[in-house]
Amino acid sequence: MNSQIKCPKCGEVFQVDESTYSSILKQIKNDEFEKELHDKLHSIEKEWEYKQNNKKSEYELKIQELESKLKEENLKKTNEIEKIENDKNAKIKELENLRKYDLQNKEIEIQKAIENSKAKISELENQLKISEKESLLEKRNLEDKYKEELKHKDEVIAQYKDFKSRMSVKLLGESLEQHCQIEFNKVRLTAFPNAYFEKDNDVKDGTKGDFIYRDYSNDENRIEFISIMFEMKNESDVSLNRHKNEDFFAKLDKDRKEKGCEYAVLVSMLEPDNELYNSGIYQVYNYEKMYVIRPQFFIPLITILRNSAIKTIEDKKELLKIKEENLDISKFEDQMEEFKSKFSKNFETASKKFQAAIKEIDNSITKLQKVKEALLSSENNLKLANDKAQDLTIRKLTYKNKTMKKMFEDLKKDKTN
Repeated sequence: MNSQIKCPKCGEVFQVDESTYSSILKQIKNDEFEKELHDKLHSIEKEWEYKQNNKKSEYELKIQELESKLKEENLKKTNEIEKIENDKNAKIKELENLRKYDLQNKEIEIQKAIENSKAKISELENQLKISEKESLLEKRNLEDKYKEELKHKDEVIAQYKDFKSRMSVKLLGESLEQHCQIEFNKVRLTAFPNAYFEKDNDVKDGTKGDFIYRDYSNDENRIEFISIMFEMKNESDVSLNRHKNEDFFAKLDKDRKEKGCEYAVLVSMLEPDNELYNSGIYQVYNYEKMYVIRPQFFIPLITILRNSAIKTIEDKKELLKIKEENLDISKFEDQMEEFKSKFSKNFETASKKFQAAIKEIDNSITKLQKVKEALLSSENNLKLANDKAQDLTIRKLTYKNKTMKKMFEDLKKDKTN
């Protein structure tokens, strides 16, 4: 097979055979393929470069965007930090100013306090000086007053000693009793309106006290809430037989108990030099609720004991109520005991009579039993007699009795005829 090929440059036509033609065609195809391949590769490279350039641009834009955001965030953080720092500095400055202000105020207050203290000290020193002057003046006045009182007291003592030297022991005692009674009557209506204060005239076991004081509640119940047995003792200074207060404690305690009083008080002028009794109200430690006083403490002691006891009125009311309830129970028990006693006596009497009746009945029964036995014995005898009578026949009657036998035979013959 021959083929023609025209040259594209010179226009000359070549005659080629099949093998040459195939070789040329193959060569042309290879060239075209390489060219096409080259173009294709170039196109791919162009496209890849374009994509790479686009990606690079996107990355760069993204990076730029991120960098921009980062810068903004950093700027924002920086601004916040600066603001916080500024606020902190402002607060520190404010606190420092406040501290300075407080320190200044404290210094002013301290200064004022120091000045006030100095003024107070100065004032107190002045008052102390004035007080010292007043105390000195008062001391002098008191000394003068005490000297005057002491002088008056000595005069009174002298008068009292003279008065006592001219009085008997009985009169001395009576004058002390009268003094206490007068002192009480002065305040009776105002201080003790419901009180009883009279001489003790009730002699028990050959002894009695001087006065008894009792006070009552101001209501319809008239509850006694305090009671005091008083003994007044005095004696002449020239008396040879000198007594002591303790000589009368046992008797006073006995009188208190005998008259049912709660307290015992000895108003005494004995042992005038004993400071134990001169110091005020003395409580006797070895006797229950017993006191020794000088006459000037007579009304104060009653007042103290009364005010202390008046608080117990409500308790005493409750106690009285309980006692009344117990009294009712006691009355009931007494009535029960009385009934039991009477019943017991009646029962005893009835029992004796019953026993006597039983004894009589027993005696009667014994007698009746004997009668019964006698009757039974008689009954047996009668029964035996009856049996014997029932067993009795003419044959037995006439047995070995020819006369009777003949008589019965004759009687039988006559009856037959």
